[in-house]
Amino acid sequence: MIKASGVAILFQLEYTNRKEHFIKVEDLRFDPLRIIRHALKNGGDFCDLYMEDTRTSSISCEEDRIERVSTGRDAGCGIRVIADHKTYYAYTNDLTESSLLEVADLVAAALKDGHTEDIALTRKTESHGFHIKRRPEDESLSEKVSLVWQGNDTARKVDRRIRQVKVNYRDAVKRGLVVNSLGEWVEDRNTYLVYAIHVVAAEGDILQTGYEPVGGCTGLELFEESPPEVVAEMAAKRAVMMLAARPAPGGRLPVVLSSSAGGTMIHEAVGHGLEADLAQEGLSVYTGKLGAEVASVLITVIDDGTIPYKRGSARFDDEGTPTQRTVLIEKGILKSYMYDRLSAMKDGRESTGNGRRESYRHRPIPRMTNTMIAPGSSDPEEIVGSVERGLFVKKMGGGQVNTVNGDFVFEVSEGYLIEKGRIGEPVRGATLTGSGPEVIKIIDMVAADLGFGIGTCGKDGQGVPVSDAQPTLRIPEIVVGGAVKG
Repeated sequence: MIKASGVAILFQLEYTNRKEHFIKVEDLRFDPLRIIRHALKNGGDFCDLYMEDTRTSSISCEEDRIERVSTGRDAGCGIRVIADHKTYYAYTNDLTESSLLEVADLVAAALKDGHTEDIALTRKTESHGFHIKRRPEDESLSEKVSLVWQGNDTARKVDRRIRQVKVNYRDAVKRGLVVNSLGEWVEDRNTYLVYAIHVVAAEGDILQTGYEPVGGCTGLELFEESPPEVVAEMAAKRAVMMLAARPAPGGRLPVVLSSSAGGTMIHEAVGHGLEADLAQEGLSVYTGKLGAEVASVLITVIDDGTIPYKRGSARFDDEGTPTQRTVLIEKGILKSYMYDRLSAMKDGRESTGNGRRESYRHRPIPRMTNTMIAPGSSDPEEIVGSVERGLFVKKMGGGQVNTVNGDFVFEVSEGYLIEKGRIGEPVRGATLTGSGPEVIKIIDMVAADLGFGIGTCGKDGQGVPVSDAQPTLRIPEIVVGGAVKG
């Protein structure tokens, strides 16, 4: 099957027969550099081979029963050639030399006649990822199922008004190899785990939900810091509390976003616009604004893929480039975009280690890792105390964002009135509406704390694990959707 889209040409070859063990580089039955030379036989500026072997286990519980227990393995290889800033990409899950040469032929056939230069292996780097104390592959399936039952049972015991509980557990262990025409050879390993509980509480005709996820680049030691019972209670108590909450006020109000709200706003409403490919295509409000003032002087935005154990972290990105701490906005000034190799070539820059892909089936594109607003100097209580009447957002929910201009509508899953500088009663049904680029210009107080949230970010049909974070901060005025007084 051949697909063509914009500047990318994608080929696909899939097979079903594979050995059931992790790929070991020392067991390869082919020379990766030979495959790369083959892909470049008709020319090209750059070529890389990305090989991946991932094992997963997934468990879900709903309606007081285990609905699904599944384990899986997915292994394959993608070959990319970049020529004149266009990408030609093909992949297969048959890792024999004959199949990989066939894939290389498909990529090469898309290019004009050219030549291949000799490739010398100049670097070999191996990373075992972050230290994992309890590797998912070493733990029994029954132990993982037990963790799911603990969350379910605890949530249901919180209150008689709990109607539904859904618990999801998923782990993944990914081993990867990147070899490219620059002679770079990188081997990497990453472990991911996510545990999430969704609760529905009901009273009369009122339904409210509570959701709490935990996870990161970690093993089952995650549950030492975040036991299933604690995660379950947080989700269940949030749902029950919202039953008694009054409708949120509507209108233009000052809003305090707590550090516990996570960095949804900075990720969705600002972060995507700082990805280099969108900026280069004119699909970002930040296009052509390097060096310009784009935010409040209190705002520094950072993307950092090096933070140990965070969900968006790794030693290397999916192009074999070391991850790094990239300052995107510094004290309000736009300093950099997030680059992969291709977008960096176009701008004459170095990759920032943001070349990411969902799997070997996808070409790498610029993506966020762990994106945050850096802490400031104010005290969180001081920020709340500065508001006469407004909204305190403890937890953000879902929403919609226009990534071209940053316009957003976000739900508030846990919010409270602020009255005379104090956090008051809970309110439900609140939404925040505005423009991300405009909001970060008017933020006028930033606290010294910092809280992280986790998620899976979608872009161009690909999902990748990410974290986002922010300190407690004050937005002096934003449109709050709720009950508007007549």
